[in-house]
Amino acid sequence: MKRQDYISWDEYFMGVALLTSQRSKDNSSQVGACIVSKENKILSMGYNGMPTGCFDDDMPWERDGEPLKTKYMYVCHAELNAILNHDAGTGTLKGARIYTTLFPCNECAKAIIQSGISRVVYYDDKYSDTDAVKASKRMFDMVGITYAKYKRTNRDINIEL
Repeated sequence: MKRQDYISWDEYFMGVALLTSQRSKDNSSQVGACIVSKENKILSMGYNGMPTGCFDDDMPWERDGEPLKTKYMYVCHAELNAILNHDAGTGTLKGARIYTTLFPCNECAKAIIQSGISRVVYYDDKYSDTDAVKASKRMFDMVGITYAKYKRTNRDINIEL
């Protein structure tokens, strides 16, 4: 008889996203993403961080202050990094799912839509009241991309977001 207490695909892929988030050097938000095919194959992963070639120690990581002295003008979000990391942006993601530790912002939502990803599974939606997330949900609804909050289990990786 086969083992019955193995983890589900959602637990597995969200675990990969959570683990990937730990590569982020951001001191306040660590976000990870994992893109998966219809056949449950991992296609790509990404985390929030500075663009390739931009030396992390020379870049700002602050949240507040003059725009050019904060991280927001520079950091690539986890979802965008995962999309760009997939075959260096040349492969198709049509029909794929993305598991992300934080609900995508409007900019990442646009990239998700353009890439052909059809489903978003998110771990946390702590910015649900922001215009950026409201715009994301509006766009996803318009184009038929489904999204669902990940259902936590007692087997989840214990990582602070």
